[in-house]
Amino acid sequence: MSRPPLHALLGFAAAARSGNLTRAAGSMHLTVSALSHQIRALEERLGRRLFDRGPRGVKLTADGERLMNRIAPHLEALDHALRPYAPCRDDVLTLSLMASMASAWLVPRLGDFLALHPQLELNLQSSTRLVDFERETNVDAALRGGYGGWPGVVIEHLFDETLTPVASPKLVERMGGLPALEDLQRWPLLGDPADHWRDWFEHYGGREPNRYVAHFDDSETMHRAAVEGMGVALARMARTRLLIENGQLVSLRPERLRTDYAHYLVYPQRSADHAGLLAFRGWVHEQAQAYVQRMHDTLPSDEALTRPVRKHSQT
Repeated sequence: MSRPPLHALLGFAAAARSGNLTRAAGSMHLTVSALSHQIRALEERLGRRLFDRGPRGVKLTADGERLMNRIAPHLEALDHALRPYAPCRDDVLTLSLMASMASAWLVPRLGDFLALHPQLELNLQSSTRLVDFERETNVDAALRGGYGGWPGVVIEHLFDETLTPVASPKLVERMGGLPALEDLQRWPLLGDPADHWRDWFEHYGGREPNRYVAHFDDSETMHRAAVEGMGVALARMARTRLLIENGQLVSLRPERLRTDYAHYLVYPQRSADHAGLLAFRGWVHEQAQAYVQRMHDTLPSDEALTRPVRKHSQT
């Protein structure tokens, strides 16, 4: 028996995955009639019925399942081999970043960027993991938080992260107003010494509390706990500034503690000439510089963001 044509196997796989001939045909830019003809021809060639057809779609028969299990790994390998040769569209830019960074820092600024570049289609992919540019060739660049040093990518520093104690307005009212530096340890603090509180007290004075009222394994939950009035969070300014500006949180002190955690634009070398990325790259660096200047303008006159930095694990 001669080999079935590849397009028939691709059509069969698309129908098997979607369970719907209309969706499968659309994904392959075919008419439903053309896809049905391909599948019938494949069934005749193999001498087996591959689908049970019903009013709600199609379902693999036992023979269809066996065929799908045999060809699926080979189709995936073929797709992976062809990814580097997929056409690059300069008017489509796909970025990977954490959802918290997207909602708190990038998205509020994006309207201006898209107004400047109305021809550009921007795709944001939210994820807590680092994108693998070797495998995920559809992703053009990423915004990452961490300590830099990632191999195999171009790394461009945007801004360092700074910390400041924040609390809800109702907690401030309950405690009788904003605290002096030496009084902060008397407030209910969220976190633990590893969350930079020890650095805060060493740099600005005061004593650590005997206990922290609650510990959290991620900063977003800690920030939410602060909004709900549970206690004081030593918060990352890039992620809580909007909460401060809309009144959900109050910055208890004007001081800012810099950490060695920073934010970066990273991209593979293959994206270096991507027109959409070049436009975004220039814009995001301008936004980062404006953000840093704004942070600097809010510092007390005797403060600076050049104090010693202490290494901590990434969160």
